[in-house]
Amino acid sequence: MQLIKGTLIPIGGNEDKGNESNENYTLEFIDDGILFHVVKESGGINSKIVVIPTASSIPVEVGQNYLDAFTKLGCTNIHILDIRSKEDSEKKESIELIKSANGIMFSGGDQSKITDKIGGTTIHEILLDRYKNEEGFVIAGTSAGAMAMANEMIAGGSATDAFIKGAVDMYKGLGLIPELIIDTHFIQRGRFGRQSEAVAKFPNLLGIGLAEDTGMIIKNGNDCKVIGSGMVILFDGSNLTHNNEKVLKEGTPMTMANLTVHVLSNGDSFDIKNRKVEVLPIEAPFI
Repeated sequence: MQLIKGTLIPIGGNEDKGNESNENYTLEFIDDGILFHVVKESGGINSKIVVIPTASSIPVEVGQNYLDAFTKLGCTNIHILDIRSKEDSEKKESIELIKSANGIMFSGGDQSKITDKIGGTTIHEILLDRYKNEEGFVIAGTSAGAMAMANEMIAGGSATDAFIKGAVDMYKGLGLIPELIIDTHFIQRGRFGRQSEAVAKFPNLLGIGLAEDTGMIIKNGNDCKVIGSGMVILFDGSNLTHNNEKVLKEGTPMTMANLTVHVLSNGDSFDIKNRKVEVLPIEAPFI
């Protein structure tokens, strides 16, 4: 197994961009916020960060929002790469931006747009190569941008039909971290059921449910640390003693026994390979 040198930062969506009126449930933006960590991991405020709003239906507005947010953090080298087709992913100027960036930030929206317009292109190949081989190279993504990092990607599905076979739609993602299935807006949109079905389909993979304004810094393709103001729910199906997903007809309630679930928050860690949780001690200060 190749040692991954780059860093992934999947985010659950709706991360603080420094313009929140209600700060009760967010961390201090400049020193602790999610985007602060993206900048820090990318090399600091002088690093070159490229925002890709491909998933969004309003890419110009979303790109400007991130330009404003990163500027508030002191960054001076922010670029918006508005990819709207596979042809855009093969343009020389697009390729040069991806080659020279220290950090990439995928916006939210529709994750299928990311894989349809970037998957299998030169840009995709460069992202995979740099992530695997370059220490300090960061790929961050929020909401759809986080979900697209997986290989088995959740493309949609009903939260109201939780635990009914067929409640989740799967699609092929960018394959940056094939060990995970990532879901976002997890607490706020009640997505426990569709992530459970995804893990039932692929019990060898680890399900990650990211709350809003919450993310993980993933080093070496394995070592995860939770950041942000909310929770990360981990679904480990490796010890399932009963899983009837494969034999059920669509629309039928599912049975899963011995599904392991962990609830982690800011500062807690997880080892993907060994499926091992390390939590902060009870007396530790909130960081």
